[in-house]
Amino acid sequence: MLSVGLTGGIGAGKSEVSRLLVEYGAVLIDADRIAREVVEPGTPGLAAVVDAFGEDVLTEDGRLDRPKLGSIVFADQEKLAALNSIVHPLVGERSRALEEAAAEDAVVVHDVPLLTENGLAPLYDVVVVVDTDPATQLDRLVRLRGMTEQDARARMAAQATREQRRDIADVVVDNDVPLEELRHRVHEVWAELARRAHTE
Repeated sequence: MLSVGLTGGIGAGKSEVSRLLVEYGAVLIDADRIAREVVEPGTPGLAAVVDAFGEDVLTEDGRLDRPKLGSIVFADQEKLAALNSIVHPLVGERSRALEEAAAEDAVVVHDVPLLTENGLAPLYDVVVVVDTDPATQLDRLVRLRGMTEQDARARMAAQATREQRRDIADVVVDNDVPLEELRHRVHEVWAELARRAHTE
């Protein structure tokens, strides 16, 4: 089995790359999705978040108000660290269980937005970084996700720099290209990952 860490800045197009890898045969472990699951109503994760941040971070129906929590933690590094200390161990535990359930020759892709920031590169056999120009990221966040430019810039500033991500990359996927070109590049990456999964 080959364990792959996939990362990229917000708006870099990491989701598209992970979707293509799954299409080619990868087993995807999506840290963002797991991070949502571990704070569902009734979970110890949600109880810990409410304990740390108060009832104000809940919606009327008792779910986590993610935009409200996001506006709190992305403006304060200490609060962000407090949230990460609750959620990350839970995500790690669930991710390991999913990886252990994969086939022996599988390429297991861990989609980890904060892989660089949390120094997680050594956990993976290969680190794939989806890279794009910061101007492209900003445009996508404002145009496609409806963020204000100020909010988008704050989210980008809270993450690692482009250079920091590229420094830990074994493979860089340039996503300042048309979709067809991206598809071709990801197929090349997949072929190499699959080859390594069968030889290691």
